[in-house]
Amino acid sequence: MLSHFREDIRCVFDRDPAARTTFEVVTTYPGVHALMFHRLAHNLWNMELRWLARVLSSLGRWLTGIEIHPAARIGRRFFIDHGMGVVIGETAEIGDDCTLYHGVTLGGTSWEKGKRHPTLENNVVVGAGAKVLGPIVLREGARVGSNAVVVKEVPAGATVVGVPGRVVTAKAKEAMSSTEKRRHATARKLGFDAYGATSDAPDPVANAINSLLDHVHVMDSKMNVMCESIKRLDAEFNDVKLPDLDDCGIDSDEPASLEEAGDLSGDKKPS
Repeated sequence: MLSHFREDIRCVFDRDPAARTTFEVVTTYPGVHALMFHRLAHNLWNMELRWLARVLSSLGRWLTGIEIHPAARIGRRFFIDHGMGVVIGETAEIGDDCTLYHGVTLGGTSWEKGKRHPTLENNVVVGAGAKVLGPIVLREGARVGSNAVVVKEVPAGATVVGVPGRVVTAKAKEAMSSTEKRRHATARKLGFDAYGATSDAPDPVANAINSLLDHVHVMDSKMNVMCESIKRLDAEFNDVKLPDLDDCGIDSDEPASLEEAGDLSGDKKPS
């Protein structure tokens, strides 16, 4: 058990850049304290000293704000960052090198006896406020986004976000469609990061932002074409120069004509 304690302390330095010294980690990290209480309480539980184990577990919860049932099985190099509000149920199983953030619940969905809490395989990370419920398995390397609610098995290496949790796959920049590239370019010009506004994210706000970006792009293109046409008809036209937007280096999707801009917006060409 002493070797587990040493590993639990060392792994903090790999996952928290704020950690400076071993003394600081041992004396000020509630996640480490909660895990120490649990290691001791779990041994008492296995020795059939159930009441004493529950008392020690309750003391750990009172001191750290982290509740871990003494029957829960936790592997090596487990780290709870910040920790407040974390709840780990009786039949939960956690593999090696897993990380939980504050507000995470590994809970059950049934009052029946037996396995009713999640199983986390090795190298799983669960973001702040996430709820993982029921006797499901999060396979090795899975990631759970903040505030997600997960009630189904998660494949190895997958990322889950949303309520209810859905698997999303980040696309490489070179694999983006021309429309997605244009959205990112427009977003950068307008001055915000659209990284999270992907079409495959289960977020109605992100979908609305994508629609607005498409609309802004088309309106800007139409306005440029209309100004050029007016200047050709009226040499005295007093065109007011707008401030230049940052060049995002993506020009291939700019419409070459008013007709092409109309196609992008869904308008029909005049007959």
